[in-house]
Order: sequence, then structure tokens, then C-alpha cells
Amino acid sequence: MTFISRILGFLRDIMIARFFGAGMVTDAFFVAFRIPNLLRRLFAEGAFSQAFVPILAEYKITRTPEETRDLIDHITSLLGITLFIVTLIGILAAPLIIYISAPGFSADIEKFDLTVALLQITFPYIFFISLVALAGGILNTYGKFNVPAITPALLNLSFIGCILWLTPLFDSPVFALAWAVFIGGALQLAFQIPFLLRLKLLPRIHFKNPDTGAWRVIKLMGPAIFGVSVSQISLLINTIFASLLITGSVSWLYYADRLMEFPAGLLGVALGTILLPSLARHYNSNSREEYSRLLDWGLRMTILLTLPAALALALLATPLITTLFHHGAFTAHDVWMTREALIAYSAGLLGIILVKVLAPGFYARQNIKTPVKIAVITLIATQLMNLAFIIPLKHAGLALAIGLGACLNAGLLYYKLRNHNIYQPQPGWFVFFLKILAALTIMGSVLWFSAGDDVSWLTDSTLARAARLSWIVVAGASSYFIALWLLGFRIKDFTKQQSI
Repeated sequence: MTFISRILGFLRDIMIARFFGAGMVTDAFFVAFRIPNLLRRLFAEGAFSQAFVPILAEYKITRTPEETRDLIDHITSLLGITLFIVTLIGILAAPLIIYISAPGFSADIEKFDLTVALLQITFPYIFFISLVALAGGILNTYGKFNVPAITPALLNLSFIGCILWLTPLFDSPVFALAWAVFIGGALQLAFQIPFLLRLKLLPRIHFKNPDTGAWRVIKLMGPAIFGVSVSQISLLINTIFASLLITGSVSWLYYADRLMEFPAGLLGVALGTILLPSLARHYNSNSREEYSRLLDWGLRMTILLTLPAALALALLATPLITTLFHHGAFTAHDVWMTREALIAYSAGLLGIILVKVLAPGFYARQNIKTPVKIAVITLIATQLMNLAFIIPLKHAGLALAIGLGACLNAGLLYYKLRNHNIYQPQPGWFVFFLKILAALTIMGSVLWFSAGDDVSWLTDSTLARAARLSWIVVAGASSYFIALWLLGFRIKDFTKQQSI
């Protein structure tokens, strides 16, 4: 389901690149969309889920259905009121928010005003998508992983529909993208309601005093919000830096980030979504050994699938960008600039996905403080790297700092899991690594020789590029997995059955 959503996301970005390219209007939209996205991660996928899911899992196992239902009702009421106030403030304070988050835009009044207008339309997305995250947390805890996984596809479908049908209706066509965000958020929330009804867990609004479980969620959200906000502050600072660079920098980073987000979302989000409730269940059942085995399985799956993805992104940067985005308004210069950012991002892909697998090892135990402390260290290190890289590498330096910061974050999380005796590696890791490296060497050689000269990808037709890239991807993937099979890897060795 996550794969389907990501494929639709690619189609969405292909259409944005074709219709709008990489310039002033896309810079304005991507900044306007990034603000509610940052808050979404703060209220929804980040702090809220990390605090809510482990306690909901505890209630599901140890409390009555009525007590669990009351917890959901109380949390929904508190979250809904908070989100409504935040959304209202965001719409009214849009000029100040843009001035703080993209100060470089203030030098161009047209660009600044456009970004403010777009933000006022996109800001209610935070209200919709945070309630979607609440519903998704409930559904995941009850084993309905497929529904939250496919839900983001509705945002992508909204983008595609609005680009095709609403763009001609606006004097400034980019407003169709802003309304796509608003409509997509509402559609995602509406989609999950029937599944909550089927479980008889559709939240009811209660204004009475929350029970102890709800207060525990709020107390956990305090450090969790701080921890998640640290990473979001890092992204916000990156936007500030990018707004000071030449026009197009924000857009180049966006397109590169979208390519990097495909494996990050497909692997990191999917594994993290499954691991958090599963680990919480083992923690509440006092199954320490299974807890450690489950983390070990997550780490092996991450290494097995992320390293070839990172290598492929670096070696196939130009083929990917030209095939997907080099159409219409997206120029050859945009290809080269996006390529620089994508190669920089690929260096940190493993760290980015490992964080999504290692952090649930703490969240499931309702330990938010340790990841927060590590996040603060990561923020400081990332900004120091930004200052070091931005002058020589420009926008690509910002991407590299994010990736290397994620690697530092993952390394510290792993150290603390071992140090706290939460995770004990299972036997066979050294041989596992050697086999992975051997398969990567074979795959890298196949991709390097088959990709050919970068310039040729600019001159080929769209159909020729797509056909050429398809067989290269098939050849690379086949060489990797055939090599693993010859080295003794079998699918059944990586299958993990979990009771819900």
C-alpha cells in the first residue's frame, strides 16, 4: 500500500515539474507547503504518535474496551481543540511565518506575497492530517496497517486532479497546488472514518476532565514535541538557508528530496509503523528477548534494502531525474542542480531510515528523553555542517548536512540501545555484512556500466529514457538479489510473523 502511494507521489511530482518547473512559483509553493508539513510531523507523525501509540497499546492489552474508548475520546477532544487554535493562528500570522521561515523571499515582494497567500490556503492541512494520524495510530494498533498506508495516496490523487482540472481556472495556476493540499487533507480524513466505525472506535468529543491515560500521553508529548521539533527546526533552518540562495534552490532540494523519500517512505515509514505497536506489545508483555529479536530483524531488513537503494540513487541520479522530471518547464540546468542535491542526500539515506527503525526501540518503552537528547546533539551538528558546506556546495551542502546528521542520529541511537541493554545483536552480523557488500559491488558495477554517459540522457526522448531506465533498474535489482541468493539468502529468513 505504501508502494502504491509512493508511485502516485512520483506521478504527482512529474506533473508539477512538467507544468511548473523549478522557479519562483514552485519555490513559493514548496515553502508554503513545507510549513504545515513541519507542523504535521510535530503534532501528528512525530510527537503525537510516539506518545499515543504505546499507551493505546498498553490500554488495549491491560484495560477494558470502555476504558480504551474513553482514552481515544479524551485525546481526540484535546487534539482537535489544539489543532483548531493552531490553524487559526497560522492563517492570521502567515506573513510573519513566511518572513521568519524564508527571509530571503522578503527581497522580492511578488514572491513574498504569493507565498503568504499559498500558506493561508495550505495551513488547514495541519488540522486534517493530524486527525488522520490519530485515526492511523488507532488502526495500526488494531492491526489495520493497510488503511493508514494507502491513505496518503489520496493527497497525491488530489494533486493530480487539481493540476489537470483546476490549473486553467486560476490567473496564477500555482494556486491549484495549494487547493490540492486542502482538498487532499479533507479526503484523507473522510477516508478513514468508515474503518473506525467498523471497529466501533470512531472518537466522540468529550469535554470532561481527561483520565490518567490521556494525561500520560500529554506528559509524554512534552519531551516528544521538543525532540521532534529539533529535527523540524533543522529542516526549517535549511529552508532559511535555501531561501538566501539563488532562485530555484528550494525547488531543486524538493525534487531531490522526493526521490530520496521514495525508499525512505517505502522502507523507513513502513518498518517504523509496524515496529512501534509491535515493540510496545512485547514491552507491555515483558517479552525482552522477542523485543530485541524484533529490533534485530528491523535492522537487518533496513541494511538489506537501504544500501542498494542509496547506491542506486547516487549512480542513477541523472537517469532518474531526466526520466521523471525533464519535461516541459523543467530545464537541463534544473536537472544538473537537482542531481547535485540527490547525490548528497543519498550519502545519508541509510541514517535517515535507520532512525525510523531505532527510535521506536525507545518510544515503545515510553522513553522519549533519550531520543530527544540525541536529537539536540544532531541539530547542533547539522547546523555546523550547514555552515561548513553551504559556501562550497551551495544547496547540495544543505542536503549533505541533513544526511550526515541523520547518520550521526542513528549511530547515537544504536549506541544507547546497546548501552541500556535494550538491544542485543543476534549472531551472524559480520557474515551478513560481507555478503551484502559483495552483492552491492556486483550491483554497482552493473549500474555503472549500463547507465552510460549522463549527457545522453538529456537528448533521448521521454519514451527512450523510460525504456532505458527500466531495463537498467531491472538489471541492477536482479544482479543484487541473484547475488544474495547465490550467497545463501532466502526470503523465508527475513519473514517475521507477528500476532496482532
